[in-house]
Order: sequence, then structure tokens, then C-alpha cells
Amino acid sequence: MHSRRAFLRSSVSGFGYLAFAALAHQQAAHAADAVTNPLASKETHFEPRAKRVIFLCMEGGPSHLDTFDYKPQLLADDGKPTPRNQGGGRGGKLLGSPFRFKQHGESGLWVSELFSDVATHADKLCVLNGMHTNLPAHAQAFLQLHCGIFQFSRPSLGAWVLYGLGTENTDLPGFVSINPPRNNGGAANYGASFLPAMYQGTRISRRGFRAGETISNLKNERRSSDAQRAQLDFIQTLNRSTAESLGGSPEIDGLISSYELAFRMQSEMPEVLDISNETASTLKMYGIEQQAGGQGRRPGMFGGGGAGPSAGGTDTFGRQCLLARRMVEAGVRFVEVTMGGWDHHLNLEESLRGSCGSVDRPIAGLLADLQQRGLLKDTLVLWGGEFGRSPYAQGDGRDHNNKGFSMWMAGGGIKGGYVHGATDEYGYEAVDGRVHIHDWHATILHLLGLDHERLTYRYAGRDMRLTDVKGHVVNDIIA
Repeated sequence: MHSRRAFLRSSVSGFGYLAFAALAHQQAAHAADAVTNPLASKETHFEPRAKRVIFLCMEGGPSHLDTFDYKPQLLADDGKPTPRNQGGGRGGKLLGSPFRFKQHGESGLWVSELFSDVATHADKLCVLNGMHTNLPAHAQAFLQLHCGIFQFSRPSLGAWVLYGLGTENTDLPGFVSINPPRNNGGAANYGASFLPAMYQGTRISRRGFRAGETISNLKNERRSSDAQRAQLDFIQTLNRSTAESLGGSPEIDGLISSYELAFRMQSEMPEVLDISNETASTLKMYGIEQQAGGQGRRPGMFGGGGAGPSAGGTDTFGRQCLLARRMVEAGVRFVEVTMGGWDHHLNLEESLRGSCGSVDRPIAGLLADLQQRGLLKDTLVLWGGEFGRSPYAQGDGRDHNNKGFSMWMAGGGIKGGYVHGATDEYGYEAVDGRVHIHDWHATILHLLGLDHERLTYRYAGRDMRLTDVKGHVVNDIIA
């Protein structure tokens, strides 16, 4: 005979067992899903502040001294010989910024007149004025910005994020790079390197796109969906057979995944890329149809144009920023939008005004749009280039400077209206709150719920990671 007490004790244990069994089953199902679909959404190391990233990459090295790092002493000493410890060994005189700075928002953030629209969001921005990187050469610095190091092939930041988090929409790429440069590392900046190929970025080039046109090869016009599915199933059978005969092949697995994703994308991607259903107020907010010379453009799928910014024309970059918003809203995990043309060795005043004029309104529109849709709180927006510019003149421009420069972050758990770090009185070198690219990467991963020391991949006998053996999370900028 069992007593009432024994019965209750065993029942309580049974409930605990049932709860444990349910939890174990849930975890096993999740693990099985991760095996069958490596791009499935994954558990983070800890509670994330952000779920997705938009990286606005300014290729060429935008001048921090003329945008977000106000230097009144440099302006006061304009035209004086450059001190040797400020790069004076290269010749040239100190060059004060020709652009006016003002304080904005409740935070009193200093922003140049070149970013008057972005300045209206000053209280959302966290400006990092103590950035520094290893070399003042475009190719190496741009690769380090994206891959952590430049000496060897490494996965890009977006690939690491996708590897660590998976995607929120398996019918779309988890990582998209819009208008990436062909030089300065080229495809390596959105590549997966030794990670499985399924984690590499999907490149979308603006060349060849015009309003109202569709992206070539996105839809199969010759075969029905059923016929294409049958054809693909046959090809995938051959691919899997080849992989099995090799004892497994990450390259073929990546090929299989890419074919399947391409098939699924045909139904969803055209809708994401079609901005024709956006309201007139939204298009205006991004500066779409606002071209230099006053010529408008009918909104379609994607804007055309050259590699760099046009003087004051916001249409191209506006379309790219709007696409970035539509993509993250649809579940894309990491979107990078690149704008080239920031290498201002000459004609600084006119050229920099044109570059900033092309991106100022679209960036402000993106921040406003994300905010009003409730997306900014868990979308991390990044802005910056591979390095900054020198306080001394190079003709009527500025030279490269890797010792100190500015980047900013917004949304996704970042302190708004906050400045972290500082360069010296002339803006030549980071002297306070120094943040290396490794630290920047570690902080981005941290905001996404990933420990940069635990996010590793075994390759060549080592547990590889984005930050190599370096990097510290910049806790001071986390809200």
C-alpha cells in the first residue's frame, strides 16, 4: 500500500520529469532543425539587444574632422606648420575645417553642417571619436573593417553574424551586400572564407538596374515552377551523390543550399525589392526622385548610377537605404549598403559637400523610418569607413589617417546622444576611449547576443573567430 504522502511525492517528481522531457524534446528538435537547416534561427549566448544590422559603409575614408569630430583648435591654427607629431614629417600645413559645426539635440552633439538632416537624430547617435585601425592603406584597412584582419582570408562580419544567429526568413538571403566595391578586397568583404559557403553575402549590384525593371535571372521565364522544381530535384540528387562519394563536402553543401535558396527567392525577393507601393511621403523622406539638377525618377525596383555619389543627388543612395529597411523588415539579418567616393585628397570642400549631400537625407530618412516602424530599438545601424583623414592639408584636400577617426552607431541597445572617446586637439590620433576595429566587432556581436570569444569555427587546427585573439566589448556605449 502506498501512502498519500508517497503518492504526492512521486506525482511531483513525475511533473518535473514531464517538464524536463518536454524541454529536452524542444531542444532536440531545435538541434535537429539546425542540422537539417544550418540557416535556421539559432540561440544566442545571452539576451540580445539587437536582432539585425544595417551597415552604411562609406568607402574611401570620410573625414571625421569635417563631419563628427569638432576641432576648434585646428580651426584656430589653420595654415600653421603641422607639428611633427601630427604628421608634420609629410609636409603640409594644418587645415581647419571649412564647414560650420553646431550642437544638436538635448545631448548637444556636435555635428557639421554637412549632415544637417542626420543631425536631427543627434539624440539617437552614439559617436565613436576614438576609432583607430592598423594601416592607412585602403585595401588593408577596408578588409580589416570587414574581416578583422587583412593578412589572411577570413570570413566577413556579416558572414559571422549569419553563422552565429541564422536567419529570420529562410526564403531570403540572411546577408545582403548592396553595391560592394570590386576593389579593396572585392568579394572577400562579403565572403565566408572557411565558413560554409551558405553564410556568404548575396551581392546586389546597382549596375544595370533601372526604374521599373526586374532583377535579371531572379525569375525563370521559360519553365513553370513545377517543372523547375523537378529539374532542381534531379540536379540536387546528383549533387548529394557527389558529396557522399567524397565523404562530405562543405562546398557542395553550400551549392545545394544556394540552389534551394535561389528557387525560394523567386517568389519573395521581387516583392521585397519593389518599392512602387511605398507612399509618396516615404519616398520623399529618403530623398528618392530627388536628383541633382532637379530631374526626378519614377520609383521602381532599383536605381542606377555610377560607383560614387553625385553632387547632391540622393535618389540612388535613398533607394538603397529604403531597400535595406525593406530587407530587415522581411527578415534579412545583415544588410550592408556601400557608397564610394570618400577619398578626398583634393578639392575637399566641394567634393565632401557632394558626398555628404548624397547620403545625408537618405540616412536621416532611414533612421526616421526605422523609428516609426518600431524597428530601430532592435536594429543596429552602423556608419563609417575604413579610416579618417589628416589634420594637415594635401593640396586642397586631406591625406589618409588610421590613428584616429569617427564612426557612429544607432539603435539596437546603443546609448543615444553620446560621444565615446576623443582624438587630440588636432584630430590626428585617438587619445581617449580608444576603440580598435577588433573592439568594434566585439561590441557589435555582443549587442546581437554573441560572445566574440565563444563564436568560433574550427579550421586549420584552430578555433577561429572574427576578433582573432583580440577585442574587448566597449561597455560604456551600451544602454
